[in-house]
Amino acid sequence: MHRRAFFKAAGSAVLLGAGGTALHTGSAAADPIWGSLFRDWVPEIFAPLPDPPDHSPAIVIGSGFGAAVTALRLAEAGVANTVLERGSRWPNDPWREIFTGDDLPDGRGFWHRTSFTGVTRVPMQFSSFGGVLDCTEYPGIDVWRAAAVGGGSVVFTGAMVAPERRFFDHVFGGVLDYGEFDRVYYPRVREMLRLNPIPADLYASPPFAHSRAWDDQVRRAGYRTQANDSIFNWDILRGELAGTTRPSATVARSNLGNSNGAKFDLNQNYLKYAQDTGKSAIFAGHRVDAIAQEPGGRYSVTVTKLAPTGEVLGTRTLTCDRLFLGAGSIGTSELLVRAQATGALRNLNEHIGDGWGTNGDVVLARGASQLAGHGQAAPSVSRIFDESAMPLTLESWYIPGIPFETGALASFAMVLDPARARFGYDPGSNRVGLAWSAQNRDDSVAAARAIDHRIAERSDALVEYGALGYDANALFTAHPLGGAVLGKATDGNGRVQGHPGLYVMDGAAIPGSTGTVNPSLTIAALAERNIEAIIRAGR
Repeated sequence: MHRRAFFKAAGSAVLLGAGGTALHTGSAAADPIWGSLFRDWVPEIFAPLPDPPDHSPAIVIGSGFGAAVTALRLAEAGVANTVLERGSRWPNDPWREIFTGDDLPDGRGFWHRTSFTGVTRVPMQFSSFGGVLDCTEYPGIDVWRAAAVGGGSVVFTGAMVAPERRFFDHVFGGVLDYGEFDRVYYPRVREMLRLNPIPADLYASPPFAHSRAWDDQVRRAGYRTQANDSIFNWDILRGELAGTTRPSATVARSNLGNSNGAKFDLNQNYLKYAQDTGKSAIFAGHRVDAIAQEPGGRYSVTVTKLAPTGEVLGTRTLTCDRLFLGAGSIGTSELLVRAQATGALRNLNEHIGDGWGTNGDVVLARGASQLAGHGQAAPSVSRIFDESAMPLTLESWYIPGIPFETGALASFAMVLDPARARFGYDPGSNRVGLAWSAQNRDDSVAAARAIDHRIAERSDALVEYGALGYDANALFTAHPLGGAVLGKATDGNGRVQGHPGLYVMDGAAIPGSTGTVNPSLTIAALAERNIEAIIRAGR
């Protein structure tokens, strides 16, 4: 590999955390000073939290893609529903810094934790607060998941891509009909979320220099780029460049939210439309701790009401006739596994807790071929596909929190790997957990690293990050899937086996992979399909 500017690696390594310098952005515990600052900056999330009704015809747990689709379609069918979300409902503002950045985050960024080491490997400390991203740590894997009204739509890079038919069929094993998704449900979600690839004027702008460099490299290596459909509102990005709104998406902000609403997230569509019907009400700050079925058949839901500071404001038990689980793969699986182990849901079958995977997530870095002052805009513009070994997609990515030249181009790989884990329950702590082996990580990393290395060699990249150990990382996943798999733990439409009136509507239903692409589009489309069938059948 050409190393004309290998010295640049040293500077980039410091940026990527090789220096090991901790950045202190707040105290290591709940801090009243920071709490006061947050109250000044985002007073909306400190407003008194309303209480949900004691009984609802339907309760939806969570507010991400699956849950939001469910809430809207139930409401449109005249079914009153209560949406419970543990996180806050964050506003948007064109000029205020509602959310914190990845570069120097504070407690607004993370769900009740005091330290974090992300993809840049820079360890950071901050005040404990109810921020938007939950990093759940298990042996062998960290799981990034949302804690906010709008779920994952608030904290992802916006790419929404359908898998190829053959990989869809491979993952779902005939339980789902790809043709039905291709004709009906993928287009329905695309229309609702206004999905579109990046316009030419933005692609040519300075913040997307890294995207153009990424595309140039993969083409020089013989790959054909494919444009990613995105949830971003391109007019707001144009406003950032024109100075009519505070820069966010164009300056490497996405993982911890976009203050100006640059992402057309679920608060601006499905959840808003659900509330507009008058049949759906969203209750932020309500963490669901347990679910059970009562002797008469209705469901009970134990909730803790939380202030953004973490203060417990009360605990209640709510009831409903029908219960829809949309708390994400981790949240939904935890509730079901615990309910099965404690006897709260006695008829759950042996498949509860099975089929969990990471969607084959691997983060990659390779050197640029020339140094040209690359910007680091957040939207993922394009992807390539390779199946020379394990089938995988590489998406162009950005380096979170670093909007300037680093000498590195980032990629996010999604490998079609067979690795799966099962959730377990510890009665002593009443906790649900899982473990992810090094072998599970190593196979995906090796496949993704080989492709990224090949691209770097063929495009005459300036830096070899493998020598520094920063070329590939699968120590975390942003795409947890499985735990209550469709057609096993549930029937073919998400009805939980053995418990009529209980449904899985989120990524827990998907067996560990969405076929080398981001899961959000498939999760939303699956929820559209399932809730349509449930409403039509009346059960």
